[in-house]
Amino acid sequence: MNSKILRISMIAALAGFLFGFDTVVISGAEKKLQLLWNSSDAFHGTVVIGMALFGTIVGAVFGGFPTNKIGRKNTLIWIGILFTVSAIGSAFANDPYTFAIARFIGGLGIGASTVAAPAYISEIAPAEHRGRLVGLYQFMLVFGILMAFVSNYALSDMGDDDWRWMVGVEAFPAIIYTMFVFTVPKSPRWLLTKNRIHEAREILAATNPELTVEALQTSMDATQGKHENSESIFMKKYRFPLILAFLIAFFNQFSGINAFLYYAPRIFESAGLGESTALLSSIGIGITNLLFTLVGIFLIDRLGRKQLMYIGSVGYIVSLSLVSAAFILEWSGLAVPIFLFLFIASHAIGQGAVIWVFISEIFPNHLRGSGQSFGSSTHWVLAWLIPSSIPFLFGWIGPGPVFAFFAFMMVLQLLFVRFMMPETKGVSLEALTKKLIKGE
Repeated sequence: MNSKILRISMIAALAGFLFGFDTVVISGAEKKLQLLWNSSDAFHGTVVIGMALFGTIVGAVFGGFPTNKIGRKNTLIWIGILFTVSAIGSAFANDPYTFAIARFIGGLGIGASTVAAPAYISEIAPAEHRGRLVGLYQFMLVFGILMAFVSNYALSDMGDDDWRWMVGVEAFPAIIYTMFVFTVPKSPRWLLTKNRIHEAREILAATNPELTVEALQTSMDATQGKHENSESIFMKKYRFPLILAFLIAFFNQFSGINAFLYYAPRIFESAGLGESTALLSSIGIGITNLLFTLVGIFLIDRLGRKQLMYIGSVGYIVSLSLVSAAFILEWSGLAVPIFLFLFIASHAIGQGAVIWVFISEIFPNHLRGSGQSFGSSTHWVLAWLIPSSIPFLFGWIGPGPVFAFFAFMMVLQLLFVRFMMPETKGVSLEALTKKLIKGE
């Protein structure tokens, strides 16, 4: 593998680290914030927690515009700035509304990162390594999740204001990421969509000399032709990739993954574990997620995206059914943590490894930012609605029925993989565009 492309991909993938860290760091502070501000479950779920997710939706919906207009690289720089401002603002907030606004800004960074980073990496990666390179984004994401769990545990005994340290420490990796991303080149494919041929030639010569700008331009022209500026992903000919992006994002969230990650300590405490043990179990979840993400990245260009989704779907169904049974039948001890470890392993090797790779592959070059934005928006609308409802649902019907519903949704995902999902392993982006648009 080209070492320059690997280095560039790793830097861009650091946006995933901030995504994962920002998403989960709130799990260590959320119960303390609810007690501090005496918030109701509804207010806590929709404002204190939900505003970050709402920001993520806005970032995902509108992230395609800067990604297409100012480019993938410049968008990645702004993402780092958003995360930095959010971390500092959250740490110094003295009321729930200021805190929610600061978390909203971080949400903008998360949403935009799910658009810009996978799109950027997929466009600079060779077809035979694209799965693993885009998968670095997911690896950094789960590494960020693990570091957030570790950070929360390490900072949990720093007094009444330990939550400020928990949410504020994110500023350090955000600043480091922002400095690093200044050193990466612009996407040659994006430059060619803007007719900036000379810049694209220079970048290809430095990063991938085996691919000439003329060959890449010819390949792009053969698939997108003379498209109009008004063309959008909602045109009839793009219906199939649009449906694929919607469904893979839909099922990702209806596995319950974000609901679990946001409330992991709370869920473990509901299963009978003490606060300290719950935080330690959360670290175990982070380690499991990291290890099986590595397995998924190793296999994604060998077995393919579809095979990993088969493995993950079956694992989801088994683990979520067991978690549901453990709560309903009141199994004691380590039953719930063990079953949830299996759930996280199933996610990491399946949906976790595949979703951002798959969405970044299925849209044509000139609409990739918009397509990535659509898939990410679907993901984050549901990631806002589902976790925001968890405190209410747990209090109303209990965790058992909630996890049983997630298990049923994963049966539907298995049917989607079997009958609709195409295999994209080892195929060039331009060849995939031709195949999916023409329905071949």
